[in-house]
Amino acid sequence: MPRDRAEFDDLRPLEFREPREVLDPEKMYTIYEVARLLQGVEPDAELDVETENVLLDWAIPWMLKYSSEFVFAEPADDAEPGHYGLAEA
Repeated sequence: MPRDRAEFDDLRPLEFREPREVLDPEKMYTIYEVARLLQGVEPDAELDVETENVLLDWAIPWMLKYSSEFVFAEPADDAEPGHYGLAEA
C-alpha cells in the first residue's frame, strides 16, 4: 500500500554503480553472486530465500541496464546457473 512521502525521513536518489565498481574483471559470477556483490554482501554468504529474492530484484534490472558490459558463459550442466563477467577483462 502506498505511503505518504512525509512518513520518510531519508529520501535519497536512486543510483546504480558501474559494473567495474562491483565486479572483478578476471572473474565470472552467477546472478546470485552478482546480486550479493551489488549490495555489498560477500558472494558466498548464506542468505534466506526472501532476502535472495530481494537482491535479485535489484540485480536483474541493473544487469539489463548495463547489458552491453557483460558476457555470458553457459552453465556446466542444466542444474547450475550460467556465469556472467565483464565484457572486457
